[in-house]
Amino acid sequence: MARGVLKDRLRAGEVVHGLLSPNVEMDLVETLGSLGFDLYILDAEHGTAGPREAAGVVRACEAAGLAPLVRPRGLDAKLILQFLDAGMTGIMLPGVRGTDDVQKLVEAVKYPPQGFRGLAAMRANGFLVGPEKQDEWVARANRETILLPQIETPEALARVDELAAVPGIDGFIVGPRDLALALGLPSGPALPEIESAIDRVVGAAKRHGLSVGTVAPTGARAKDLAARGLSILLHSVTALLKTGAEAYFRAARG
Repeated sequence: MARGVLKDRLRAGEVVHGLLSPNVEMDLVETLGSLGFDLYILDAEHGTAGPREAAGVVRACEAAGLAPLVRPRGLDAKLILQFLDAGMTGIMLPGVRGTDDVQKLVEAVKYPPQGFRGLAAMRANGFLVGPEKQDEWVARANRETILLPQIETPEALARVDELAAVPGIDGFIVGPRDLALALGLPSGPALPEIESAIDRVVGAAKRHGLSVGTVAPTGARAKDLAARGLSILLHSVTALLKTGAEAYFRAARG
């Protein structure tokens, strides 16, 4: 998927399907792209991948037509810069609590005047040796890069309208497991309180023209979430393998 296409689709109100995974194996990422997914979010928060591994993931995504995004370990501007320079087209930020976190994310991702991202000749901009001029690259990167703060703390949920008003973000990803834990609900994410939280985030996002995503572990769940106004539906590679294996063994042993 060419840079900017994912953002255009979200702005048009389309539903997109993605994978959130710590896997960096290029052949695996390419294969997943051939299955019909739209984006691949490299989980560098729970996984161990860094910018060096991210560059390989980006190449595999480009070959497979996937939009490459990353979830870094936190609000580390220099680390975020390295992921972006490697070619990542979006950031999903965990641990957000207030508008200050969201503003710092914008500043880390956007070039001046919108932010403070540093500029160098790196893979993301074709090492500045192609036909695109530097000012053209800066404008395009600011326009196309996707920012998705996560709603996974009670503080972020309570302030979601304030967060949505910060210029430069494109939407939110609700982290149901961490949000449930933070709300004192350790039994899991499939709870009325989490469903209510998702609807609250969708309402705030709609008021500000933003997108919302969350985890969709089954096709039926994805369909339900899309009907409720969510447009970024995320699966995991391990869950995909599990459901595929279960379907296989049910048929083989049934």
